[in-house]
Amino acid sequence: MTARILVVDDEPDLEVLIVQKFRRQIRDGAVIFLFASDGVDALSVIDGNSDIDMVLCDINMPRMDGLSLLEKLQKAEGQQLSTVIVSAYGDMANIRTAMNRGAFDFITKPIDFADLETTIAKTLKHREVLHEAHRRQAVAERAHASLSRYFSPNLAERLAGDADGLALAGQWREVASLFTDISSFTTLVETIDPATLGALLNDYLAGMTDVVFAHEGTVAKIVGDALHVLFGAPGEQQDHAARAVTCALELDALSQSFRDSWRDKGVAVGTTRIGVHAGPALVGNFGGGRFFDYTAYGDTINIAARLESANKQLGTRICVSGSTAARVDGFRGRPVGDLMLRGRAEALRAFEPLSSKQYDDPSTASYLEAFGRLEAGDANALTAFAAQIGKCPDDQLASFHLKRLLNGANGTRISLD
Repeated sequence: MTARILVVDDEPDLEVLIVQKFRRQIRDGAVIFLFASDGVDALSVIDGNSDIDMVLCDINMPRMDGLSLLEKLQKAEGQQLSTVIVSAYGDMANIRTAMNRGAFDFITKPIDFADLETTIAKTLKHREVLHEAHRRQAVAERAHASLSRYFSPNLAERLAGDADGLALAGQWREVASLFTDISSFTTLVETIDPATLGALLNDYLAGMTDVVFAHEGTVAKIVGDALHVLFGAPGEQQDHAARAVTCALELDALSQSFRDSWRDKGVAVGTTRIGVHAGPALVGNFGGGRFFDYTAYGDTINIAARLESANKQLGTRICVSGSTAARVDGFRGRPVGDLMLRGRAEALRAFEPLSSKQYDDPSTASYLEAFGRLEAGDANALTAFAAQIGKCPDDQLASFHLKRLLNGANGTRISLD
């Protein structure tokens, strides 16, 4: 790599001396010297040559001296030139001023060319270190910008400075997996204009990811309106199950508010359905060196996705596995039943999580009573659910159980389509 050095001095003989003393380096292409007679000429040369690495500058010159040139270079945006000042040995006051204005080093007159060669080498080495530091900073900033699309800001910042954190591939770890999906979104896409759809989707995803990041979740994938979120990866989170359940409740509240706001604009947005399950999963950066896809695989992920789908049949908006609910201290929710999910031989107990306000509502106690009768095989379960619907006509989960009982079903085991 060729170094480009600007020499600023009003002594005409200096150019000849430098070219003679550095003729070998010039011939080998290691260095190119540019010359200016004072600060005014120097600024003109710098304006026309953005790739100058170093300035060797005398202090005492006509029109614009070295100190004034240093001051202008220090104020110039984007200028990162390393400057070496040349002055008489007894001129320490000006040399000190020059160093305070950003000069990297100084040499004294008469110039010792061996000393000059050493100083140039040291300055260029310093320049290389600065270049590398700026390069690393730029790489980190680009990584942070990219990672911020997937991870919470503090986690993205940590990963951006840790290359090994992105090299994770195929680690089994305990995670909580959360899936979201808007019902009838395909129909909505086909009925509104692209501009409105774009605004709606951007508004929705921005709000949803903000909630996820507030709980330090990782957005593993966005497909259309659907999100797949992980807790407990890539960073360890002992409370990943609790984070996922709390996040699900906030996502539900946001999506309901979102639906109301767009309904006022004349756009009917479907209900957001959410599924949550915690357990072991294979987590990592898959896809090879050219394609970044931080995601997770395994039964835990599949169950969470199927719980999200189960909401449609159950009439719920959030469905959480019983094993996940058991990991959350003070979990509040209503038992849904024992679901027979596709591809699983054993039933899985599921719950509908509730906020504290919802759980404390008297309707929750009456639902729990009705479900208790259902679980006990009590014939009065049908009457209890009918009474629940009488008090809460919008209770979709109670309606689901009532319809089952009216169709001759019993117990809490539920076979899903």
